[in-house]
Amino acid sequence: MKLSELARHLGAELVPADAGAREITDVAGIEEAQAHHLTFVANPKYAGLAKTTNAGAILVEPSFPETPVPTLRVQNPYLAFAQAIEVFHPAPVYAEGVHATAVVHSTATIGERAHLGAYVVVGENCVVGDDAVLLPHVVLYPGVKVGQRFFAHAHAVVREGCLLGDDVVLQNGAIIGGDGFGFAKTAEGWRKILQSGPTVLEDRVEVQSNACIDRASIGETRIKAGAKVDNLVQVGHGSTVGENTLLCSQVGLAGSTVVGRNVILAGQVGVAGHLTIGDGAVATAQSGIPNDVAPGAVVSGYPAMDNRTWLRTVAAVNRLPELLRKLKSQG
Repeated sequence: MKLSELARHLGAELVPADAGAREITDVAGIEEAQAHHLTFVANPKYAGLAKTTNAGAILVEPSFPETPVPTLRVQNPYLAFAQAIEVFHPAPVYAEGVHATAVVHSTATIGERAHLGAYVVVGENCVVGDDAVLLPHVVLYPGVKVGQRFFAHAHAVVREGCLLGDDVVLQNGAIIGGDGFGFAKTAEGWRKILQSGPTVLEDRVEVQSNACIDRASIGETRIKAGAKVDNLVQVGHGSTVGENTLLCSQVGLAGSTVVGRNVILAGQVGVAGHLTIGDGAVATAQSGIPNDVAPGAVVSGYPAMDNRTWLRTVAAVNRLPELLRKLKSQG
């Protein structure tokens, strides 16, 4: 694709304008890119590489300094790069139809242009929206309702009565609505508590591989619109996750946790049950959260505390051997 055409597609300004005839055939990182690649700079720490890269062109912000390489100047280079990936690596297109090995209950409703792959199972009274794609071995238990453009990769499972909105994506092995971890102590041991409430995923939610969003004992578990749930995340029964929140890999929410909108919980964050994490809060990797977190707070460590306090604490801990040597020398 000519660079001028790519600039138009991405809504970017080409500088210099006379570089438009250059051919771009793929995308690459700034250090690996060659003359036929488009790359990008969105993080200032990589700005210096723009002077030495072999890329054919670079996506940058409008105020980025001039470089020896042609630039496509756009407000959000990272987003534009994501769009460029789609240009050169379009997603597979799945033909309308139901594979001969799929099992679809006679009471199920399948929308127009849906694709049901090999060994898909759609249970009694399910509703599948238009343009849905269910890849091999996807299972929808009875009473599941999924919206338009639902996309489920192989081995995703949606349990009975769960409700999924439009443009929901389930990656391989995601389990929506598995039983919550509820047991009552008896003289003989643990008695299982029936998990009667569904899991609800609103529009544009994505749940990635082998993540589990448990159903509720009563009420519901709800993931609100635009939230993204990474691999190996556990969302406990009766929890609520707010709009556009990110739960990164191996996050664990105990039951009845309420997470606000635009929250980021980084990898391996653990949250005790029945807590509230306010809108816009951030917890850095491996934080352990035993108490409510205020809106907009940035917390780290265990027990989670203000990030700046945590950084000072870690710095002090790292100095303890030195301080101990000084004390011994003075003794």
